Parts: sequence; C-alpha cells; structure tokens
Amino acid sequence: MNQIKQHFEQAKVILDTFLSDDENFKKIELAGQLLVNAISRGNKVISCGNGGSMCDAMHFAEELSGRYRNDRPALPAIAISDPSHLSCVGNDYGYAFVFSRMIEAIGQPGDILLAISTSGNSENVLNALKSAKAKKIPIIGLTGKDGGKMASFCDIEIRAPQAPYADRAQEIHIKVIHSLIDYVEQWV
Repeated sequence: MNQIKQHFEQAKVILDTFLSDDENFKKIELAGQLLVNAISRGNKVISCGNGGSMCDAMHFAEELSGRYRNDRPALPAIAISDPSHLSCVGNDYGYAFVFSRMIEAIGQPGDILLAISTSGNSENVLNALKSAKAKKIPIIGLTGKDGGKMASFCDIEIRAPQAPYADRAQEIHIKVIHSLIDYVEQWV
C-alpha cells in the first residue's frame, strides 16, 4: 500500500512545483489566446504525440470537435492518429515522418500545432515542428524534463516539472490540455 500512496505523493509534489510558478499560467493563457484567435479566423488545430502523448493529442482534439463541458458548435481540431496514415507513412518513409507528412498535407498558415513530447526529443515530433515552421503554423509544445530539442521550436512551450518518469509529465499535460480546452470554450 505504501508504494501506491507514493504515486499520489510524487504526483502532488510535481503538481505543487508546477503551481508555484505563475509563468506556467501565463503561458497557458497565451496558448489559449493563440487557439481562440486561430479558431475565430477559421483555422484548425492539429495535435500529435507518441504513446500516451498520442492519447492526449487525441483527447485534446476530440474535446474540441466534440464537447468538453459546454454545448457549443464543434471546433476544428484533428489529432494525427489515423492508423492507415501512420502505417502507410511509417512503411514508405519511416516512422520519423508520420506527423510531418500530415502537416505537409493538411496544415495551412494560421493553423495551430499542439505537439506533445515528455522528453522533447521525439524525432517524429521534431519533424512535425519543422514542417509546421515551414508552413508558418504556430506551435504550442507540451514538454517535460529540460524541454529537449523541442523547446527552441515552440512559440509557446509549457513544460512539466522535472520528474524521474514520463507519467508525471503526462499528468501535468492532461491538466494543461483541459485548461486550454476550457479557455477556448469560454472565448469562442
């Protein structure tokens, strides 16, 4: 039972660390404004990540296109998660290009990319950032650890506090995602 309780105590320490830095909330607000502005102009939000971060990217997109807390019109958001796309590009070009190829295909200037990587160093996410930059698509990055290589690409980077395992960063990321969706719902 002690080991189970330790998970919650560790999560509390990481959350308290995140809460103690007001810059985190300024960045979330700026990211929310970026999303609202893009959606209000008729642009879309594209999200991507690997593993649990892909699940978070999908959750983010479905809450915008579906519903979070309030009834409202559907909002234009898509996660790069289609298995046929991932397997096609993975087979033909390599897994490093599964996200960037979709950005090339559907990304337009003024869209927003929400890129998620707990290490900040996932090659396929970095390639997506490069494709987004080439298309003048602003990037909101959710990272962990030291931000990795992603940090220098992001227009707004929201970093989870340093933790020994990725799950602690993912726990912060999902709170950030819910805060962003709530912000969008309040203003769109």
